[in-house]
Amino acid sequence: MIGILGAFGVDFTYHRGDGIDVVRKGLLQYGVTGFCPTIVSTTSSNYHEILPKFKRCHGNEEGAAILGAHVEGPFISKLKNGAHSLINIKTLENSNLTDTYGSLDNIGIVTLAPELYGAMEAIKLLSDNGIVVSLGHTSSDMETSIQAVKNGATFITHLFNAMISFHHRDPGLIGLIACPPNVEKPLFFGIIADGTHTHPAALKIAHKVNPEGLVLVTDALSAIGLPDGIHHLGDKEIEIKNSKAYIANTNTLCGSVTSLDECMRYFIKATNCSVAEAIETVTLHPAMVLGIQQFKGTLNYGADADFVFLGNKLNVQSTWINGQCVFKHSSGAGYIVKKNNLNIS
Repeated sequence: MIGILGAFGVDFTYHRGDGIDVVRKGLLQYGVTGFCPTIVSTTSSNYHEILPKFKRCHGNEEGAAILGAHVEGPFISKLKNGAHSLINIKTLENSNLTDTYGSLDNIGIVTLAPELYGAMEAIKLLSDNGIVVSLGHTSSDMETSIQAVKNGATFITHLFNAMISFHHRDPGLIGLIACPPNVEKPLFFGIIADGTHTHPAALKIAHKVNPEGLVLVTDALSAIGLPDGIHHLGDKEIEIKNSKAYIANTNTLCGSVTSLDECMRYFIKATNCSVAEAIETVTLHPAMVLGIQQFKGTLNYGADADFVFLGNKLNVQSTWINGQCVFKHSSGAGYIVKKNNLNIS
């Protein structure tokens, strides 16, 4: 599986990028073989300090591969900031990409709001440099969203969340999943299937409209597995209530505490899609977003031998990277026990 977005993002920001090796190792138990660590909107000095620590690397027994950082902000809408601190949000009018981020070498994805002044030029620059541009935390109407895609944007960050709601006369960014612009590259969209961020009916609609473009993402924090109560992540206080993560003493969601394999199981239940379709949302589709489908997301000849054994309830039994077992559940590595269906012990 590929955790393309939202994997422990907030914690990385406030710990100045430390702990990346611990997270890489921890992700193996969830079947994740490669991921894009996320940094939410922060200061330029923090970007300059954190991003050099996120060098791309191959996966092994030490942890999942780093496939490039996902920089979520700071060029987003103040009206749709979500859990991003308003003080860290910037405009492109008075900012330079390299001044803000430093080197772009370790960046795989940038989330920005296309309605900002200068956004179209930034989208062209980033996409010309091989960086995936994702549209999110935005008040963009549909026409502006279409222009962003025509200028090189190829992804939507956590569909339905932190964007204007669907309206029948102006569907906004959400409308792109039904009628993406006629461009060379397909449009993909991330969606959080944790039972909190997106209603099951919305998951089903998105899947029915555009199953080929759907990518499951976690938006997960390093608070996964912690009990209800107040917890400290860096200099932030978050509150876990009923398996939901909020900024402490608010009703603002600040991420998820759900793993990628849990999201996949919930997605199947919500949409009644096939197991094969669900697996593609965490393997082939995210690899296609990053343009690495020759090596990741498939078991085709010449691809990296990354794969996961799942149990009969689609629970992770073992994780393999480059043909080597890097995690094994205590009940065993897993093997197929019935033909013609996915019944794996």
